[in-house]
Amino acid sequence: MPRFKLLALGVSSFGYRYLARPIFFLFDSEVIHHALTRAGEWFGRYSAARSFLDRLWRVESPLLRQTVAGIDFRTPVGLAAGFDYEGRLTQILPSLGFGFGTVGTITNKAYEGNAPPRLGRLVQSRSLLVNKGFKNEGIKIILNRFAARHFASPVGLSLGKTNTLEIKNQAEAVADVVAAFRQAEAATQPNFAYYELNISCPNLKGNIEFYEPEHLRELLAAVTGLRLHRPLFIKMPITRSDEETRAMLRVVSTFSVAGVIFGNLQSNRQDPSLQPAEVARAGKGHFSGRPTAARSNELIRLTYREFGERLVIIGCGGIFSAADAYTKIRLGATLVQLITGLIYEGPQLPGEISLGLIKLLRRDGLNHLAEAIGRDA
Repeated sequence: MPRFKLLALGVSSFGYRYLARPIFFLFDSEVIHHALTRAGEWFGRYSAARSFLDRLWRVESPLLRQTVAGIDFRTPVGLAAGFDYEGRLTQILPSLGFGFGTVGTITNKAYEGNAPPRLGRLVQSRSLLVNKGFKNEGIKIILNRFAARHFASPVGLSLGKTNTLEIKNQAEAVADVVAAFRQAEAATQPNFAYYELNISCPNLKGNIEFYEPEHLRELLAAVTGLRLHRPLFIKMPITRSDEETRAMLRVVSTFSVAGVIFGNLQSNRQDPSLQPAEVARAGKGHFSGRPTAARSNELIRLTYREFGERLVIIGCGGIFSAADAYTKIRLGATLVQLITGLIYEGPQLPGEISLGLIKLLRRDGLNHLAEAIGRDA
C-alpha cells in the first residue's frame, strides 16, 4: 500500500474524529445527514473530485475481490440500506472506499417519514436512534432519477412495504411490495446489481409482518414469481429467537433467493451495550450500531452453520473497524455493510476496513478473503 494512502487515511481519521465530528454533533442528526448526502452527491458529479478521493481513501486488492451471486465486488465493504434513501451517493461510493452500496429502502408509494425527531445519537453507546419508517420518495421518482445513470460499482435497491395504515392486511401488503418490484423490473435503466427485500423494519405502522413462516412464504412466492432479473437478498430481523429465525430461514431457502442480511435494528432497550442514561433520554425508535453487533454475530454463525451451503450471508450491524468486519466474516459473512460506523469514525472508514482486512488476512496466513469465511462458525 502506498505510504501516501496510509498517511491520508490516518490524517482523515484523526481530522474527522477530533475536528469535523465534534462540529457535526452540535447539530440535529437529520440536518447533518441531509447536508452530507447533498455534499456527497455534489462531489460524485465531478470526475476530478472522485479521482482526488480515490487517491485518498480507495483501497482495493486481489485478496478482497470476490464474485458473489454473479456480481463482481472489488471489496467486501458496502453501505447498508437506510442511509442513502434518496439515491444521492451512488456515484461517490467507490471513491469513499465502498465496494458496493444499497439505495433505499424504497416503497411503492412515497412516505414523508415518521414524526420527527427521526434520528438521534447515543454517543456513549456508539449507536443511533432510528425512527424514519421507510422515509422515501417512492419507486417511480427513484427510478426516474437514475434513468440515465451508470454505476461504477454494484448498487442495490432495497424495497419494502409502503408505510401507511391504508394497507390493512397481508394480501394488500404483498400486493404493494410486488408493485414496487414490478416497476423496478420494468425499468431498463438504471443497472442495479441486486435487490434487497426489507422485511425487518421495526418502525412501520400497523400490525402487518412477514416473520410468520406462512406470511413470509406468501411474500416470497409473489416476489420470486416475477422471475427477477437480479439476485435477491432478504434483510432479516435480529429481534427473533433462534428457532423463529430458523423457521424463517427454512422458508427463505426454498425460494430463488441469493442470500440474507443480518440484520436490522435492535429494539431491546435493556441491551447491555446501551447506556441507561442515554436510553432514558431517547425518544421513539430503535437502535443501530454497537447494540446490534452481538445478536447480528450470533445469527450470522447460526445461518452459516445450518444454511451456509445454500445462502450467502451479508453481515450488518456494529461495524466500526476492520476487526469488527473480520469477526463477521470469520463467523460466516461473505460481505459486510455499515452505516453507524461511518457516522462515528468518518468517511475514510471503508478504506480503513479494507486495508485492515488485508493485514488481518496476511497475519493469519490466508491468501484470500474467501479462506476466512466461516472459520470461527
